[in-house]
Amino acid sequence: MEHITFLVAVVIITALAFDFTNGFHDTANAMATSIATGALKPKVAVAIAAVLNFAGAFLSVKVATTISGGLVNEKAGLQPSIIFAALVGAILWNLLTWLKGLPSSSSHALYGGLIGATVVGVGLHGVNFTTVVSKILIPAVASPVIAGVASWGATKLAYLITRGAPKAGTEKGFRRGQVFSSSLISLAHGTNDAQKTMGIITLTLISAGALDKGDGPPVWVIVSAGLAIALGTYMGGWRIIRSMGSGLADIRPPQGFASETAAATVILTSSHMGYGLSTTQVCSGGIMGAGLGGPSGKLRWGMVRRMAYTWGLTLPAAAVVSGAAALVADRGNWGVALVGLALVAGAGSMWLVSRRQPVHADNVNGEAQPAVELPAVPAPTTLAA
Repeated sequence: MEHITFLVAVVIITALAFDFTNGFHDTANAMATSIATGALKPKVAVAIAAVLNFAGAFLSVKVATTISGGLVNEKAGLQPSIIFAALVGAILWNLLTWLKGLPSSSSHALYGGLIGATVVGVGLHGVNFTTVVSKILIPAVASPVIAGVASWGATKLAYLITRGAPKAGTEKGFRRGQVFSSSLISLAHGTNDAQKTMGIITLTLISAGALDKGDGPPVWVIVSAGLAIALGTYMGGWRIIRSMGSGLADIRPPQGFASETAAATVILTSSHMGYGLSTTQVCSGGIMGAGLGGPSGKLRWGMVRRMAYTWGLTLPAAAVVSGAAALVADRGNWGVALVGLALVAGAGSMWLVSRRQPVHADNVNGEAQPAVELPAVPAPTTLAA
C-alpha cells in the first residue's frame, strides 16, 4: 500500500469516474430497443442493466489484460500523470457526446485518450500499434458490420417464421423475448466495458510499482469497477437511449429481439477473445440491421450520418485532448491540478447545459424524427426537419 501515493489515488478515482460515465453513456446499448418497444419500463430496464453489468464484470479479465499489458508498453516509463491525462480526455468526450445524444464509443474514447497521452508523455514507442490495429481498429470496423448483417438476417427470419400469425400475439411474445435478449447484452457489456477500467487501474498500479508487470487486476479493482459502471448504468443515459431507441429507426419487438440477440453474441465472442471492441458500435449496427430488415426497410439517415462522423472522430479527438492534457500534467503537481480543474469545469458546464432541455425516463420515447425510406433520397423538407 506504500505505493498508493496521492496521485495514484487521484488516478484511480478518476478511472472510476470514467467507468461511471461509461455506464450511463452505454445504458442505451442494452436497453434502448426494449424501452422503445415497451418490452420494459425505463426505470426497470436500467435497474436490470445495472445488476447484470456488475455481474458481467466478474466473468472475464481478458479485455482488461489487453489494456494493461497490450495496448501500451509497460516498460516505456509510463507515469500515473499520463494515465490521468488519458482519462480526462476520455471523460470529456463521453460527456460531450452524451450532451449531443450521440451514441459514440466510450471504449474508443478511452483508447484514444490512452494513445494520445502516451505518445506525448513517453513517445511513439510507448504504444503497441500492432495491438491497436489487431484488437481495436479491425474489430471497430468489422464488429458493427457483422452485428448488422446478423441482425438483418435474424429480423428477416423472425418475420418469416411469424408470417400469418396474429400481430398482437406475435409482438407480445417478442417483447417477452426482449427481456432475455436485453439482459444478455447487459451481461455482455459488463464482460467487455467494465474490464477497460480494470485495465486502466491495473496499468496505474503497475506504473506505480504496486503490481508487477503482467499482473491481472486485483479483486478490489474488479469489484470497484463493476460497482462504478453499474451505478452509472442505473442513472440512465436517457439522451442516448432516445437516439438509439427511436432516432435510428422505428423498431418493433421482432426487430428489437433480433438486434439484441445478434449484438450480445458478437460482444460475448469478442470478450472471450480479448478484443476491446465498442459495444456502442455493435449495438448500433444491430439496430441498423434490424431497421433495414424490417417490413419497411427504413432508417433515419440523418442520425446515421451524425453517428458515423462521431465514430470516426472519437479516437483521434480523445487522443488530441488527452495529449494536450498530458503536456500540462507532465509538468508536475501544478500541471495535474490544472488538468483536474479543467475536467471539473468542463464536466460541470456540460451538465448545466443539459439541464436546459432535460431528457428523463418520462420523456425518453418522445420527439422521434420521421424515418426516411430506402432507396429514395430524402426530400429537402425531410432533411430540414
